[in-house]
Amino acid sequence: MSTNSPVNSPIKPESTSGARLRNFLIAIVAIALSVALVLGLKSETSSVSLTSLDEQSTPLEVALTNGKPSLVEFYANWCTVCQKMAPDIAQLEQQYADKVNFVMLNVDNTKWLPEMLKYRVDGIPHFVFLSQNGESVAQAIGDQPRTVMASNLEALVTNSPLPYAQASGEVSKVSASVAPAGSKDDPRSHGSQVAN
Repeated sequence: MSTNSPVNSPIKPESTSGARLRNFLIAIVAIALSVALVLGLKSETSSVSLTSLDEQSTPLEVALTNGKPSLVEFYANWCTVCQKMAPDIAQLEQQYADKVNFVMLNVDNTKWLPEMLKYRVDGIPHFVFLSQNGESVAQAIGDQPRTVMASNLEALVTNSPLPYAQASGEVSKVSASVAPAGSKDDPRSHGSQVAN
């Protein structure tokens, strides 16, 4: 037998510079894959902002006169439940945009105080379902599953009774002052005034 067989041949150790180069390339590939993964996840879970929903919504005065039923949402940018529901509302809006007006009213804007009083908004999100002629047919307050909202919108479009009328879920309480404290314009003052 020959003493120089491949099984018995000595293995040369990898050079130090070769090992460094290999480790460097592995690190570069790992970083590139990590960046690709993060960017991929960000594009998959792109969040919908309440501000963008508001900007795309139908103005209330248009919704009340264009002959389509409407979903009016009272919300605030600080409302965590409103933020949580925003992606579902955006999907429903895409699905029903040609059949239903989507109206966003920010409770922090005192312009909407008459509507807040009319629909007794004391927690948000507060949803009001309006018929084609602008009359309130149902309300839902708080976190609502998308399937519940979709069922209500389907009924609204067909002018049928809403299956989940008066639904309630988790809410954010409206506590922002809508008028100066003690003002006769403050709806929570109930007409009582402090004499000076």
